[in-house]
Order: sequence, then C-alpha cells, then structure tokens
Amino acid sequence: MFYRNGRWRNYSIFSVRHNLKNMKPHEHLIPPKAHVYLDGPKSRGFELLFAMRVFWQFIHGFRRLHFIGPCITIFGSARFGEEHEYYRAAREFGKRIAQMGFVTITGGGPGIMEAANRGAFETGGVTVGCNIQLPFEQKPNPFTNYTITFEHFFVRKVLLTKYSYAFIIMPGGFGTMDEFFETLTLVQTTTITQFPLVLFGKEYYKDLWEMLEHMAQKGTIARKDLSLVLLTDDVDEAMHHIRTYIKQNYKIVPRRRSWWLFEKR
Repeated sequence: MFYRNGRWRNYSIFSVRHNLKNMKPHEHLIPPKAHVYLDGPKSRGFELLFAMRVFWQFIHGFRRLHFIGPCITIFGSARFGEEHEYYRAAREFGKRIAQMGFVTITGGGPGIMEAANRGAFETGGVTVGCNIQLPFEQKPNPFTNYTITFEHFFVRKVLLTKYSYAFIIMPGGFGTMDEFFETLTLVQTTTITQFPLVLFGKEYYKDLWEMLEHMAQKGTIARKDLSLVLLTDDVDEAMHHIRTYIKQNYKIVPRRRSWWLFEKR
C-alpha cells in the first residue's frame, strides 16, 4: 500500500513486477537483468537452485585463487581514462605491488582496475580480475593473468577480500564506497585481520574524511577507528605503510597441493 494522488492505493508485489516488465527500455535507470533475486519469495525449488548457483560461484572462485599467492586489492572507478592522474597512480601501485612479489587483484574492469592490473602486468607480476556481469560499463580488461566473472556482487566482494593482505581505495563511486565501507567494517569489527587500508586522494576524499571526523565527534564511531585508514596522496607513503605492516606480521609460505583434489603442481 502506498499514497498517490491523494489516495491510499493497494499494490501487490505482482502488480509492481508487472509494471516493471511493461516499462520501455529507455525508462529504466539501469537496464534490467533477466531476473532479480531480491524481488520477493520464490518457489522452494527456485531458491534451492539459486543457492546452488551461488555455492558453485564460490567454489569456482576458491579453486581458481587458492594457490594464487598473497594479494593486494585495489578498488576504484571504472570511468577514468589513461590520461587521468588517478589512472597513472593506480598503474604505479600495480607496478609497486608486483615488485613486492604480491598479486594485484581488482574488479577486472576498465579505469582504475585496468590501470592497476596494467602496471603489475607490464612489470611481470601476476594480476587477477574478479569481474561482474553488468549490462553496461563492465568488461574484462586485457591486463589480467586470471579472470573470473561473477553474477552477484556479494560473491565477488568475498573473493576480492579473502586473499588480500592490504587494500588500496582509489577515487570511485557507489561501488567503490560499498567495497571500502564493507572492508572497513570487517576490519573494525575484527571479522577479518586488521589489514592496512589506504584511502588514496586527499582532495577527492576530503569531504568523506570530514564526515568520518564528524561521526567520531558525535560518537557513532570511535576516534581510534580513524587510525584504521591511511589517507594519503603519496604512492611511496602508501606502499611503505603496507610493506611495513606485512613485514612485521607475515612471512610467505607456499601452500601444499593435494593430488586427490586434482590440484595441479
């Protein structure tokens, strides 16, 4: 039920869905997929098949990345071209990560993601792209050694987080903010280890940082939570921060492969 034209109107989920189907393509803000899995209860069979598809995406991702080695994830916008300063910075980050011997992992698309993969790829490092099926913008960039395409954002975010020992958040939009705040929440709640989080772009993130300061002032976050994030414009400072943390806390030990799981040596 909702209020419209001075009257309360009673609409079921079926009539709303019918109206969406009858919309013309240009009326959609984002072109629709073949189905939307959050549009209400389905049959038990449908829900079971959906859960199995999600499970298969996880298993596929786990098998592809289990032996990939320690990663550093770079998040950022798909909309920056190669002449942009943030593209050049992301490319330099990819190069530095490869020189450290780490794998560069991104969302696998254009813009910042392409730049980071490209910097590592051109330096001889290993690069991974965790792509997503979208009706626009997103297509795999050519600078990845391994590409995995996911149907659902939440599966993709798990894989972008699971194998990484540091996170670099370049300037970006809604998707980048989603990835940043989810990762920050996981670190803040100790759901994952307190890995380094670098927020790159002081001018771009100035208002966001002021909002975080405001939240700390109002008590909705702790003041010490701000120390979980390094805000910087300096690639050298960011990489020093990451390198110091990793050297103090970790050493690289190769994983053993199991023949009975058909894992290639």
